[in-house]
Amino acid sequence: MSKSVRLGIQGMSCGSCAGRVDKALNGLEGVEASVNLASDSAEVTYADKLSVDDLIKAVQDAGYDAHEVVDRDKQMREQREQQAKEMRTLKGQLWLSALLTLPVFILAMGNHMVPVFSEWVHNSLGLQTSWWIQLVLTTVVLAVPGARFYKLGMPALFRGAPDMNSLVALGATAAWGYSVVATIVPSWLPSESVNVYFEASAVIVTLILAGRFMEARAKSHTSDAIQRLMSLQSKTARVVRDGEVTEVDIAELGKGDEIEVRPGERIALDGEVSSGDSYVNEAMITGEPEPVHKEKGDKVVGGTLNEKGTLRFKVTATGEGTVLAQIIRMVEQAQGSKLPIQDTVNRITLWFVPAVMLVALLTFVVWYFVASESALTFALVNAVAVLIIACPCAMGLATPTSIMVGTGRGAEMGVLFRQGSALQALQQSKGVIFDKTGTLTEGKPTITDWLTLSDFEEKEVLTLAASVEAKSEHPTAEALVNYAKEQDIKVSEPDSFEAISGLGATGKVDGKTLYIGTSELMQDNGIALDNEPDDAKSWSESGRTPIYVAVDGKLAAVFTQDDPIKSSAKELIKRLHDDGLKTAMVTGDAESTAKRIAKELGIDEVVANVKPDGKVDAVKRLKKEWGQVIFVGDGINDAPALASADVGFAIGTGTDVAIESADVVLMSDNLTVVQQSFALSEATMRNIRQNLFWAFAYNTALIPVAAGVLYPFFGILLSPMLAAGAMALSSVFVITNALRLKTVSLGAQAEKE
Repeated sequence: MSKSVRLGIQGMSCGSCAGRVDKALNGLEGVEASVNLASDSAEVTYADKLSVDDLIKAVQDAGYDAHEVVDRDKQMREQREQQAKEMRTLKGQLWLSALLTLPVFILAMGNHMVPVFSEWVHNSLGLQTSWWIQLVLTTVVLAVPGARFYKLGMPALFRGAPDMNSLVALGATAAWGYSVVATIVPSWLPSESVNVYFEASAVIVTLILAGRFMEARAKSHTSDAIQRLMSLQSKTARVVRDGEVTEVDIAELGKGDEIEVRPGERIALDGEVSSGDSYVNEAMITGEPEPVHKEKGDKVVGGTLNEKGTLRFKVTATGEGTVLAQIIRMVEQAQGSKLPIQDTVNRITLWFVPAVMLVALLTFVVWYFVASESALTFALVNAVAVLIIACPCAMGLATPTSIMVGTGRGAEMGVLFRQGSALQALQQSKGVIFDKTGTLTEGKPTITDWLTLSDFEEKEVLTLAASVEAKSEHPTAEALVNYAKEQDIKVSEPDSFEAISGLGATGKVDGKTLYIGTSELMQDNGIALDNEPDDAKSWSESGRTPIYVAVDGKLAAVFTQDDPIKSSAKELIKRLHDDGLKTAMVTGDAESTAKRIAKELGIDEVVANVKPDGKVDAVKRLKKEWGQVIFVGDGINDAPALASADVGFAIGTGTDVAIESADVVLMSDNLTVVQQSFALSEATMRNIRQNLFWAFAYNTALIPVAAGVLYPFFGILLSPMLAAGAMALSSVFVITNALRLKTVSLGAQAEKE
């Protein structure tokens, strides 16, 4: 037996940090953890023999702080407040650092911009005084706004687990320390190497603080989808008690309470309409823009918007049991999950910082012994540039930011990824397998044809048949009763009723005995079908099964039912074929019916007359033939097939068992959203690859430049200041690129919008 917990993690600043926390948690026996740098959290599944305290201790031993997230609503608010506080702190530190750095930069670099400036400095201040001013200002920069890098980076370095803060602290300190020696005891250095690089230290801190500030501001937008969902939760509601309407806190409500909701108000909790008539906008839950008519007996979902009339409904779910709470939980789980591609990234970033420090050391040593003059200067500048350019922030953010924004975009469409890994698996799929009833079809049979034999009066037979079937719960019986009501026929109470499993039903109405069902039922009860109409015989040939009505031993009528195909099904199959995917339908229905529907939709393969285990066998066979496959279903009998497919899609209007077995949940029955999910998967994975390419390419390409390999050929060196600016911008680029997924075009969804 295992348990799950969400941990809030403090102190992570780059991909190597996330990698170390990930390694610490997954190093415990019986633990599966996914660490998300973008949300500063970890989703952990752990064995019974462990406790949350054990998990927190493992994180602390790795050098970070952790706490259990009990109230996710509270945690989200606190995280938002913490982000705002961090941005305020960073903004203040950035301004202070910039104000102190500006005169340092002008004193050091002014002569490059205005040649006569150096002469003015030399004559008015003197070179030594200029260096002392730079020393004081730079020391304040490192000690005050730059202190964060030392507080986090040096302990990590001493633990043997350096992170990006360690790189910044080492780089800035190396440039500062060298300059202090050149200012105070220049005799310790070769005469040709006496120079100061205070501006490098100060500018490095300022630029990286600027990058951190922009990164924090961008990261705050990656959880916008969750924030919007949480904002849908009402704080109060009008409850009807003892005939009076009173506004109370949502926490005081329980199942069975009657709630009144007026036009323009949000529905507070899930429930069933007890009175009233209105149109409810469910777009925030299903992604469908058209308001849905609600009347007595209809279900309503908390968070949706009541547009016109006044409704009263009985509460059926509260707290974590509501649909909105489950949606938020699923989106959070998906955003906190780890794609297979992330494992590779974590392994690389875990060793990346130590490798960079080694490269920096080698750079220093090589330049110290190779350079003919000012060797110490070349060695220091290039080593510092290597340390600064290689901070792996962008690598750690590349995948989780895209997952967070992509799954958030999916939630807005009405597509909930219960597993973030489904995003990657979707793109690799080769075929889609569908259940029929309730998935490709409406799941609500309707009467399509009715023929009354000449010896009987149509209205009388329909009244008798509907009166018998009114006692049955079978879908065919419901269709027949609804058909009679459409003909303005009043259904009466039968004298007797008996359901005959697999064949139909029998009963008595007004002294007349009726049998309603299959040809086998008629034959078993000695009812001749010789006078069956020719039209009814042709129904069987076209894949529709005739259903017979007999009154007092004589055939009285024949009818057929049909489960209408969803209007979105044909468009979906076409879109899937256009994308190069194969399609199949697996159903327990008769082969003739299944083939008729498959032909109408253009489905490639049909497997009919199968039980739930037969659906699993079909999925396994098609996986071998096609490769990775998706199964789309909605019923309890679809749960095994959903679980056995590479990606399981559950229709949100289906059963809880099916939804719990699925990787992706569709909140509406509009099937074109399936294809939009593919488009979202492709866009998200493309976004991740772009992020990883730029993060890795940036580091691997610029580290050699920072080390000075181009200098012997082209005279090009990468200044530590430019390295700091480029490194800071790389993280901002990755997050900004991920945020583009908010506006990605998704085919039919985009057209609808």
